[in-house]
Amino acid sequence: MGREILFLIDGFGADVLEKYASQMPNIARLTAHAIVNTAFPSTTASSLATLATGTLPGVHGMLGYTVQVPRSGGRILNALKWDERVDPLNWQPIPTLFERAMAEGINVSHVAAKRYENSGFTRAVFRGAEYRSANVVPELIAQTKDALRKTPSFVYLYVNDLDVAGHSDGVGSDKWLAALAMIDQMLASLMKEMPTGVRIWLTSDHGMVNVGEKIVIGHDNPLLENIATIGGEPRARHLYLNPDHDSAAARSDVASVWQQYLGNRVDVFTREQALTNNLFGDVVSADSFDRMGEVIAVAQGAVVLIDPTRVDKESAMVGHHGADSEVEMQVGLLTTTLS
Repeated sequence: MGREILFLIDGFGADVLEKYASQMPNIARLTAHAIVNTAFPSTTASSLATLATGTLPGVHGMLGYTVQVPRSGGRILNALKWDERVDPLNWQPIPTLFERAMAEGINVSHVAAKRYENSGFTRAVFRGAEYRSANVVPELIAQTKDALRKTPSFVYLYVNDLDVAGHSDGVGSDKWLAALAMIDQMLASLMKEMPTGVRIWLTSDHGMVNVGEKIVIGHDNPLLENIATIGGEPRARHLYLNPDHDSAAARSDVASVWQQYLGNRVDVFTREQALTNNLFGDVVSADSFDRMGEVIAVAQGAVVLIDPTRVDKESAMVGHHGADSEVEMQVGLLTTTLS
């Protein structure tokens, strides 16, 4: 007893559970424990930081895929690729659940691809766990099994094949269905290989929507006026104003232009409104306040807001996430105990 696995499938929204049950028979047989709401923004960096710290983005400070580094002259930090000029422990100072578990004598392991092992994001969010790198399914399963030899033990097992397929080809595409089938078979192998008594939890960090309307910021529209830097991602934008022209009135003006032009296709918040509306949680640290956009735009429906400097890359993506729709925010929590 006392051996648990958290199997996290990146990009596996709760809506997939019923709609694609026939394509994932092994996952479908798990016991549905709960539907969980992720925090805003519904993106990997923020959601995994919330999972690993037990705090909301306003506290842990991982406010999106990309945010501006304060007082850096407009430099953007990509949370998943990182920037070695940024200290991960200073950027995300909250003790992780892994660190707390290790302090209690629990053997904690993180099983995922080799490329993530020494990343700034791993050091910021997953510190405290023993990293066990594995790049293919048999290795992932072998590392997980080996990590469970000691008791008590906890393994965080991560795969991102579904998210990658969703971004490139869209939810429901052939590539996405193939990734789902592969992960379902991985679960079957995992259940076969793990010792009796191991409890498996399966969940995700966010769901995904397929693109509808693409809006390029500043192309045939007034959306770039007074904006110096664009952060976030196509479904949830952090907009940073020209430092020389930033004020409460300027933030209100930019938000008004966006809301008037886009109407119900977007929800727009000034930084002050983001606090009032608890967008990043009811507690926001000084660091988080410093990092968030002066204006924040949350896409609605199937709209994406494309950075004009990244048109080729962002326009090529079919699946997106980051906003506050149910499809993006809700994930399942499924479980089974092996007998």
